[in-house]
Amino acid sequence: MTPERFERLNDVLNKRQPDLTVVLENVFDPHNISAVMRTCDAVGIQDIYILNNKIPPHRKWSEKSSSSAARWLTIHQFTDAGECFAALRKNYKKIYTTHLSSDAVSLHELNLTEPVALVFGNEHSGVSEEIIAMADGNFIIPQVGIIKSLNISVACAVSLYEAFRQKNNAGQYDIAKLQDEKLSALRNTWGFIEDIV
Repeated sequence: MTPERFERLNDVLNKRQPDLTVVLENVFDPHNISAVMRTCDAVGIQDIYILNNKIPPHRKWSEKSSSSAARWLTIHQFTDAGECFAALRKNYKKIYTTHLSSDAVSLHELNLTEPVALVFGNEHSGVSEEIIAMADGNFIIPQVGIIKSLNISVACAVSLYEAFRQKNNAGQYDIAKLQDEKLSALRNTWGFIEDIV
């Protein structure tokens, strides 16, 4: 590995945000999933959770949409909602769903500087009632048009860049958050542990 490549990968790892994640519930189209992965990588998310309890588990992602982002992410796949949420609760203080309801708050009202998981639902039916009941609240992306929804990959990108804005303003990208075993494991997976021994 060249020194330039080492510096680039190390800089990316130092900006990873282990306290922010995305959960995709029964998202059918692998192109949508891959587009979400690309955005996750762009804002420094390392872990992404994919829950498929109503559709078959995915076996591959769209390389064209993700630009190989899946290679740089840690993907957790679940077929049981309870198990998925148990794993999320170990690492994230709040879990919010994108759901248009009477108690939903604006995306911009959320505190996205704390450990948080954002759940995005199926392309046609949205987030299920089961998941809404397990979450800490619902949020919506402010819109003024006739159609009150966005494509899932677009909705995710808008939401994650609001998180990026909040976290960047709070200086959270200025300190390395990945530590110890997780950092060592990623360095090994990314193929440059030999260069730092």
